[in-house]
Amino acid sequence: MNVLIVDDDRLVSSSLKTILEADPMIKVTGIGHCGAEAVELFCKLHPDILLIDIRMDGMTGIDAAKVLLEKYTDAKLLFLTTFSDDDYIVEALRIGAKGYILKQNFESIIPALKAVFSGQRVFGDAIISKIPALIKQQEPPNFNRFDLSKREITIIEQVASGRSNREIAQELFLSEGTVRNYISAILEKLVLRDRTQLAIFYYKQR
Repeated sequence: MNVLIVDDDRLVSSSLKTILEADPMIKVTGIGHCGAEAVELFCKLHPDILLIDIRMDGMTGIDAAKVLLEKYTDAKLLFLTTFSDDDYIVEALRIGAKGYILKQNFESIIPALKAVFSGQRVFGDAIISKIPALIKQQEPPNFNRFDLSKREITIIEQVASGRSNREIAQELFLSEGTVRNYISAILEKLVLRDRTQLAIFYYKQR
């Protein structure tokens, strides 16, 4: 797995290289220190994953990600930052980043990279816990282009609000088994892996 690290703190980027290359599966192919370097190095090195900070002088990590995802729609970008700012989370979800984790949770960085490499999306617990509140602040999503029934949309809304199968069943007067069946069918229809991806899907439609 080839990883490009971009962080404006040179000590952090150097430390990250040491931590990541302790794992035999990971090779750090380049290090940058600003958004412009992220774009330049990504286009030159074509890494499997770009591990990038958000707040940097000049071009931010978000701005760099927008440029890269417009050019390389299948690029795998994982934001690593000290900030769990709501606006950053919203924008990371909107532009299609593969993940958003906090530097404080350093032990989760390697597992997150491996998950993203395997095709998953990764948002740390501190980020996931914010999603239901952020959803309530946004306009209702538009599901017109998806083949979803009203009941399926309601189930998705319940999942995105953080409710368990039992709570959904009680709210909608269904059995837990029926709720599980609905969720399985929805995940298959939308080609999603799990409830977390379903919540992110809901949020991205706004």
